[in-house]
Amino acid sequence: MIIVVMGVAGCGKTSVGEGLSERLGWTFLEGDAFHPQSNKDKMAGGTPLTDDDRFPWLDEIARAMRRHDENGESAIVTCSALKRIYRDRLRTGAAHVRFVHLTGSRAVHEARIVSRTGHFMPASMLDSQLATLEAPGADEGAIAVDIDQPLEAIVGEILAALD
Repeated sequence: MIIVVMGVAGCGKTSVGEGLSERLGWTFLEGDAFHPQSNKDKMAGGTPLTDDDRFPWLDEIARAMRRHDENGESAIVTCSALKRIYRDRLRTGAAHVRFVHLTGSRAVHEARIVSRTGHFMPASMLDSQLATLEAPGADEGAIAVDIDQPLEAIVGEILAALD
């Protein structure tokens, strides 16, 4: 199985993904590492990515997922996966993909973005991400988890939902 931890900037995808990876003993793949430098530069400059910017990035993540799936390895992947069409592209990467949607208020997301260091995504990009977000539909079987709780509680809630 491949679990994709998704959501807008500042929702804690990396922290939750690392926590799940540690608890499950699965490989962790940081979706931001698959962005070409041009995407990172664009976002750092405050310009939202277009679908044309995102599709090659999503395809690269799907290829990494496929490699793990073909080797019979489970993995945790982080990716904003803001639109259904993006999630559909990621689903091509493995036979069993489960999305975990980290949700929260704008204020919580913004506070987290402002407090982190060393990341290319500025807080000014949050509104464009929220505007782009298409929450997973009921037919997608995603696990939705509120981020306004301690990391251990978030990871525990996800693990309980996976059982």
